[in-house]
Parts: sequence; structure tokens; C-alpha cells
Amino acid sequence: MSYEKYERIAPLYDVLDKAYEVSWKRRLRNDVFRDAGGLILDAGAGTGCNIPFYPRNARVIGVDNSPGMLVRARKRAAKEGVSAEFLEMDLTRTRFPDDHFDVIAATFVFCVLPEELQLPVLREMHRICKPTGTIRILDYTMSKKAPVRLMMRVVSPWLNFAFAARYTAQYESYLPEARLAPVRNDFVMGDVVKLLVLSPEGKQGEDVSQREFAALRRG
Repeated sequence: MSYEKYERIAPLYDVLDKAYEVSWKRRLRNDVFRDAGGLILDAGAGTGCNIPFYPRNARVIGVDNSPGMLVRARKRAAKEGVSAEFLEMDLTRTRFPDDHFDVIAATFVFCVLPEELQLPVLREMHRICKPTGTIRILDYTMSKKAPVRLMMRVVSPWLNFAFAARYTAQYESYLPEARLAPVRNDFVMGDVVKLLVLSPEGKQGEDVSQREFAALRRG
């Protein structure tokens, strides 16, 4: 993620992103946090766009590497009356212990991560997720439909200029190496935005409970 760019645009980020938020992002964020509970990590919390959807009966920690973005997240949480902790942290090397979180949520984070950081971040999420926990990734993927793909390519320069983001992040290809198994893998807006729910492999009691699995599938 471009630290310098996000520090520069922090005061303008919500204005730049407002059209996306109002038209479609908000309803998808709600889906990410549905049925979430326990200790939740909002990975790459930014200015706190997920805050209205934090479960009120859960403890939430938001992390980001941009202090400027986190200042706005804390103000948003106070305005919304939401109790959450926000910490400056590198997603490739968090300071959390192993097997710590029940749910890890990452909304539109991998599209702004440089390709070489995709696998390290996924591995770190595997490390800090509880064996029975889930990792929920909401992000872009390049459409397979020619007209939509062309439109995405036209918009890509603006996306990169404004947000240091892209539609072509290969996060899904790194899941086996990161030892993360899909529980849910669904397109949630056309074939350009996908919700992945992952379970950490290789940990004792790794399987998500049947009840949670059924709830996630229904979601």
C-alpha cells in the first residue's frame, strides 16, 4: 500500500470515495460483518468506512499503516457512538499473538497492496486467526465479460491515481500457499466484486462449525 499517497489523501479520501460508498459499497460491507462476533480485526481500516457495520456485541480492533486515516476512523467511531480500538500497524507484521481473532475482515485492502505483499499479509492473517475463526475478504476481481473488462481498464488509471488501487490483484492465487481454505467464494456485485470467507488450514480444530458454515452460505 502506498503509505505516502494515503497520508496525502487522508483528508479527501471520504469525498473521493463517497459515490462508491453511497451507491454500492455500504450494502456489501454489511454482508462482511453479518453474524460476526467475538474479537474482530478490521484489517486496513482506513477512515473507518466499516464502523457502522461493526457488531455491537463484539470487540473490534481496526489497524492501518496510515496515521492520517486512523485519525478520521477514531472521529467516525466517536460520532457513531461505536466503541473500537484503532492502531497503527503493518499488516505484514502485526504485533498480535498467534490464534488471536475470531474474525478478520479486509474490505478493499488487497487491491491497494503491492503484489509482493499479498502473500505475506495472507500468511499473517493465517497466523493471528483462531483455528475456528474466519477471514473475510471483500475486494475487486477483473471481470471476464469483455465490455465490463474494457470499462475497468478505462477506469483503472483513475483508480490507481486516486487510491493507488487496481482491479488485477492476484490475492486468490496465493490462498493455497497461505494455507487458507475457502468456506464461501461468491460474487456480490456482477463479476467484479467478490466476497471470500476463508478458514485457516493446518491448525488444530481448523474447521468452521457447521452452524457458522450454514450461516455464511446463506449470507
